[in-house]
Amino acid sequence: MQLIECVPNFSEGVNLDIIKQITDEIESVEGVKLLNVDPGKATNRTVVTFVGEPPNVIDAAFLAIKKAGELIDMSKHKGEHPRMGATDVCPLIPIANISMDETAEYAKQLAKRVGEELRIPAYLYEHAQPDKNRSNLSVIRAGEYEGFFKKIKQPEWKPDFGPAEFDAKRGGTVIGARDFLIAYNVNLNTTSTRRANSIAFDVREAGRVLRDGDPINGKIITDENGKPKSIPGSLKSVKAIGWYIEEYGVAQISMNLTNIEITPLHIAFDEVCKKAGERGIRVTGSELVGLVPLKSMLDAGKYFLLKQQRSVGVSEKELIRIAIISMGLSELAPFKPEERIIEYLLKDKASSKLASMTLTDFADETASESPAPGGGSIAAYLGALGAALATMVANLSSHKKGWDDRWKEFSDWAEKGQQYKDELVRLVDLDTAAFNKIMEAFGLPKGTPEEKAARDQAIQDATKYAIEIPFKVMKTAFASMEVIKAMAETGNPNSVSDAGVAALCARSAVLGAFMNVKINASGYKDKTFIGAILAEGVALENDTIALEKEIISLVNSKIS
Repeated sequence: MQLIECVPNFSEGVNLDIIKQITDEIESVEGVKLLNVDPGKATNRTVVTFVGEPPNVIDAAFLAIKKAGELIDMSKHKGEHPRMGATDVCPLIPIANISMDETAEYAKQLAKRVGEELRIPAYLYEHAQPDKNRSNLSVIRAGEYEGFFKKIKQPEWKPDFGPAEFDAKRGGTVIGARDFLIAYNVNLNTTSTRRANSIAFDVREAGRVLRDGDPINGKIITDENGKPKSIPGSLKSVKAIGWYIEEYGVAQISMNLTNIEITPLHIAFDEVCKKAGERGIRVTGSELVGLVPLKSMLDAGKYFLLKQQRSVGVSEKELIRIAIISMGLSELAPFKPEERIIEYLLKDKASSKLASMTLTDFADETASESPAPGGGSIAAYLGALGAALATMVANLSSHKKGWDDRWKEFSDWAEKGQQYKDELVRLVDLDTAAFNKIMEAFGLPKGTPEEKAARDQAIQDATKYAIEIPFKVMKTAFASMEVIKAMAETGNPNSVSDAGVAALCARSAVLGAFMNVKINASGYKDKTFIGAILAEGVALENDTIALEKEIISLVNSKIS
């Protein structure tokens, strides 16, 4: 399935009824999921995020742009953020199984519909714009709403689609395709827009215009072609301006991080802290506008832990917590990961039903009359507990008094242990899902030869999946024993018994999962596949038993 994200910015951040009417249009389109609605009173602007298959997203975006044009009067609009229309900008972002070129074609389709059917001047930008002299959003929007009545008459600023007449009520809109962008504001302990802009110029890639003498009022220095020279800022792929937010009583650096692989969130934050400090200003916190990828938050959490020489082998939840407090993301409003991280909003809750249960509920569910969760899920959970114990020993070792020079060594082990633990937790639900697939396949109709053939094939496909999942549990649990053994050998001696229990869990996980492989293998017809997987399973089982024996012997030698 192809997925794209759409992040339209509407020039209304105060009247929640208007915003609701616009988002209702989006939600009226089947196959589209509304992820986030982020209104800003000071900017008088709302950023909306939704995803879906491209044709559905285009339909939803069109309806939203149409409704915004009906409800928002740009002639009365006031706000801190640059803007030129009721729907100021509407980017499309490739998410899954779609190229940027394909996404750009969908942006052109949308812009054509907006221009021709709604008669709103529409401009293409970024990857959707073939003319690179007008592909930059800030260049297109220069002059803003007030200046566009004259600008649109210039031949070089004729819209890509729609009339070359600026609509006083609806304004114009900019539609394009771009990479994932993070809109990010950093809060300062000043009310000065001028000082905030100075910091913005320090960090943004475009930098500042080079002047003779006074950096603010001095004469602009030009090159041989008469174009102003500039001093580049310190952050690549970053756009930034400074502004004062009356709602909060502080100035902010407002940034667009256009390539988070080049300049990640945490680097942008730290660089603003540095440049602000050089000007005698303190950063008090920050805020994200719209959604953020999970990786950005995890990378930030690890970054701030590494700066403290602390282990990064902690849970995903803890890494996110560290990122939030380190960057002050909850200073102006609570930052709720479940509402702001894109992967969490896209996650199918049913896919992690068991993993999200309390320990008591999981035990009760296992003990119930239902055949799932069964031994396969329990084997995976045992493996997860073993990996978790080994990770705990690594973290305790990383922070052990007198072992300060070894913190990175144990942090690396803890990070590896977390990866095994997370994978095994995921497999807890997948094993139950595999069993359910078999039950669903057996329930298919078999009244005709065609139905019977389809049912038989579905049973075989589901059976193969039910073999592959516990086999993956075997391999992952066995791999985790590398961490377990290392902790038994070199970890905190006060926790060596925990490494021993971890080894017992891993052994049970491997052997238990192999039982599920074998019982499911009896119903699969491809004997070549079965022979190969059973042979590998026997070898894994033997290696596991030998390694567990070695670890337990080592542990007992240290606790006797």
